[in-house]
Amino acid sequence: MEIESIRHKALRRFAETGNAKGLIEPARLARMLAYISLTAGFDEFAVPPNYGFHALTGDRKGSFAMTVTRNWRLTFTKIDDLTIADLDLEDYHGD
Repeated sequence: MEIESIRHKALRRFAETGNAKGLIEPARLARMLAYISLTAGFDEFAVPPNYGFHALTGDRKGSFAMTVTRNWRLTFTKIDDLTIADLDLEDYHGD
């Protein structure tokens, strides 16, 4: 799977350089980024270990999420079966 773009500045730096400054759960994020990179097609996200992969609904329809920890998710959009974009790290259930 190709990650076309990463929105979250610290996550982008981490993916490019390994510098985890400003990130939560860097070891888990490293495993998740490796999992995404090794995924051969979008349908494989449904196969464990899928990190709670799910489609978002409502005004977020068309986006997908994977659980990092508690309220924190990696969110992204699907470009095609082999490409995701707008990868973000967000607390979308936060107050």
